[in-house]
Amino acid sequence: MESVVSLKGACLKFGQRTLWEDLDLDIRPGEFFAVLGPNGSGKTSFLKVLLGLQKLHSGQAELGGRPVERGSSLIGYIPQQKSFPPDTPMRARDLVALGVDGHRWGIRLQPGRTNRKVDQLLEMVGASDYAKVPVGQLSGGEQQRLRVAQALATGPQVLLCDEPLLSLDLHHQQAVSALIHQQSREHDTAVVFVTHEINPIIEYVDRVLYLAGGRFRVGTPDEVMTTEVLSDLYGSNVEVIHANGRIVVVGLPDATTHHHGADSLAGEVA
Repeated sequence: MESVVSLKGACLKFGQRTLWEDLDLDIRPGEFFAVLGPNGSGKTSFLKVLLGLQKLHSGQAELGGRPVERGSSLIGYIPQQKSFPPDTPMRARDLVALGVDGHRWGIRLQPGRTNRKVDQLLEMVGASDYAKVPVGQLSGGEQQRLRVAQALATGPQVLLCDEPLLSLDLHHQQAVSALIHQQSREHDTAVVFVTHEINPIIEYVDRVLYLAGGRFRVGTPDEVMTTEVLSDLYGSNVEVIHANGRIVVVGLPDATTHHHGADSLAGEVA
């Protein structure tokens, strides 16, 4: 199967600092691909490269067999969860509609067609019941469902997710993760999911790109999330514990730069 995302000899630097280099990577349609690593390791920059917002220092990045370009219709983007102010007057369906025709100027020439598409997207993410509710009155999880719907409006081949579960409670983490996984499986959409924690999506992840200290490792979760691999990446002893289907990472250097999960009392939940 041909890849929908391809990086060849990719290198990204900021000044004298190398975030990653010699990265060869192919992501296939329908693959759920997680990008992990500490703050400052280049996770969000990786997404910016695919969005056409950040140029590589060297190497190539392609989408659908063509060089990456800004505003590509092949991409859907789900940002981090940030709440709208309570007095925001925009309705839920209006937010989703921006994903359908928000790139066009002027009045809608086919409002019925747009409304039908919005209704379909709202139903897809389970948000029909609050379609007419102002977004500022919705919970963080409900707002994030709308962002998923907005990102799916163009039927993207690649869905880029920039820590979309941040600040969500466990219930909404599970719901949003399941929605994204469903899109991947039913529509053969490649998912690139940047996160600090793999546990909320562990059952869906096909492969992992782990970035740390200018180095990286790519493989299945079982291949990458090991004591040996992470200790090598960080250059110090890191213990990886698998328990009840979850992964606990203990002893990460400079732990203050990492996001701590609710059950990371003994260390870091990767």
